[in-house]
Amino acid sequence: MADYLSLWWVWICIALALGVVELLAPGFIFLGFGLGALAMAGVVLLAPGINIPALLALFAVLSLIAWIILRMGFRKQSSGARIVTKDINDN
Repeated sequence: MADYLSLWWVWICIALALGVVELLAPGFIFLGFGLGALAMAGVVLLAPGINIPALLALFAVLSLIAWIILRMGFRKQSSGARIVTKDINDN
């Protein structure tokens, strides 16, 4: 019987499920895991002989890298909020 985590389409399904969870609970938490799962689909497709513990460790590393890149990319966005330093009532 084949290990299910060594099938590339399982990682695609995991990525889609994590994308749906991200839509339901926004905050860019699950998006990093979803991108990690999507990258794992490519890894499993190119190197199908990797064992399960190595796959899970690689998934963790790829998810962390994706999360860090997302944090750096979305940090540059501004909310448009203005910081008031002087009150009009101060004389």
